[in-house]
Amino acid sequence: MGSVIQEVALHKVRFFSPIGYYEEERILGNEFFVDVSVYFPFRNPDAEELTNTVNYEELYHLTCAVMKKERKLLESAAEELLSGIQARYSFLDEVRVSIRKTTPPFGHDEVQTVVSLHYRT
Repeated sequence: MGSVIQEVALHKVRFFSPIGYYEEERILGNEFFVDVSVYFPFRNPDAEELTNTVNYEELYHLTCAVMKKERKLLESAAEELLSGIQARYSFLDEVRVSIRKTTPPFGHDEVQTVVSLHYRT
């Protein structure tokens, strides 16, 4: 017999953050898009109760807190976000975090970079 898995997600949340390897990037800031998806068994006795699911507003505020910090690497932001989600929601079976930088300093407008982390029990 199969099981029902619920997904709660944020897609393409836009940030302008002081993240970049080069000092100039941290001073000027960069544009980023963040995707967060969490998965867990759907055992919801009352689908109208927020306590029976993951509050995507909390995911959003956690993401905002991570993305406002100055840092050199996207990997540290992705790891902090993943760890924060796991600490808040211990019942999750899977978490996916992706952070996309729209204008890396490569001298070419059509390049985007992505760092992703994926946790699965």
